[in-house]
Amino acid sequence: MTEPHARHVAVIDVGKTNAKLALVDGRTLREIAVVTRPNRVLPGPPWPSFDLEGHWAFFLDHLSAFQAEYGIDAIAVTTHGASAVLLDREGGLAVPMLDYEHDGPDSLAAAYDAIRPPFTQTGSPRLPLGLNLGAQLFWQFESDPGLRDRVAHVVTYPQFWGFRLTGQLATDVTSLGCHTDLWDPHRGAFSPLVERLDLTRKIAPARRADAVLGTISADIAARTGMSPQVPVTCGIHDSNASLYPHILSQRAPFSVVSTGTWVIAMAVGGDAPVLDPARDTLVNVNALGQPVPSARFMGGREYEVIRDGCDAIPTPADRAEVLAGLALLPSVVNDSGPFQTRRHAWTRQPTTDGARMLALSWYLALMTDTCLSLAGARGPVIVEGPFARNADFTAMLAALRPEVRIAASATGTSVGAAMLAGLDAPPPRTMPVTCADPAPMRAYAARWAQHVKDLECD
Repeated sequence: MTEPHARHVAVIDVGKTNAKLALVDGRTLREIAVVTRPNRVLPGPPWPSFDLEGHWAFFLDHLSAFQAEYGIDAIAVTTHGASAVLLDREGGLAVPMLDYEHDGPDSLAAAYDAIRPPFTQTGSPRLPLGLNLGAQLFWQFESDPGLRDRVAHVVTYPQFWGFRLTGQLATDVTSLGCHTDLWDPHRGAFSPLVERLDLTRKIAPARRADAVLGTISADIAARTGMSPQVPVTCGIHDSNASLYPHILSQRAPFSVVSTGTWVIAMAVGGDAPVLDPARDTLVNVNALGQPVPSARFMGGREYEVIRDGCDAIPTPADRAEVLAGLALLPSVVNDSGPFQTRRHAWTRQPTTDGARMLALSWYLALMTDTCLSLAGARGPVIVEGPFARNADFTAMLAALRPEVRIAASATGTSVGAAMLAGLDAPPPRTMPVTCADPAPMRAYAARWAQHVKDLECD
């Protein structure tokens, strides 16, 4: 094995819940230092927005600390999707960055629907709130008549941090391919919506996630102690960061389940299904620019809602109660996912916290299995992120799928983003998941599916 291009890669990793800076060892693909802060939303005006300046100060402070203790050879960036930053002619914010969970864009939904391209062209389902980036931009421009003139550049979210570090402008194909309505994944080009929003000359050029955006500016070098020759990669959407190491190391067909606030099932080399936008299926775009059939639901948010701070460990009695018919039915978050508009329900109320937690874990696994089927998944399933540490979740998934593996890293996003720096490192380690007694769990899954089908008939 040759020596890696970069020994230590600092990764700016902004999820919907937390902002994180990690330092990844390029030889082992292990995170050797991690710091986090909440990704809090500021109330506005003019609308709920993210604390970009707070994140920036946090990143600079810890880049300085990482450089002093370990040295930094490259920087990579990964962020949540459905987000862009609007810059003025001086490179400052033309307006605060909108939180995609704000309901403002819904007020102009009909007018936006009249100009958005069809799902068959973009692979982007129509979603509520600001989950379609095009809907955000349309609503922002209509709500603030002077904004269009103030905006000189539009960059997708990972590239905002790249711009702050290098001064170079870009968008990336994975962020554009994340249900924005702005990208045609089949042609690998901007969709007609860019012209309809009058952004043709304002949206930054689309680049592959593994391209080198530039080197850090002299100001950043002086502030952090890093060499001015430290390269910054273009950046990547976080779910695609989880997928990237496996794109490089796995033979298709396989699928990756990226877990966090969102659970996203991405099928590589699968059955090429006819995707149904009403069930929150979509076409993602991977780091190589290739379309990837996907399906998703807001699993991390659902987990937090139902557990309500509980950390109970199921007992054998709890397991018996759940197997006897206790089940959580979709959907806890019902404005996205495969069972939209449905309100969640219990087949009967759990009698203990342990039973509630087990039924919740199995619900999340069954929702994930549904998403894998909708995306046409075949072959091994690799689970990335926090759900990989939930043994009840992975056991149920293993009972339903021929091969399930979990990523050895606590999170795939930082490692995947670090690999954009051209690391010549071993493939990421995964561990097989086994289910000791799958028959009762398969029977439980069949009953759950029948409950769901019965609800569809009501």
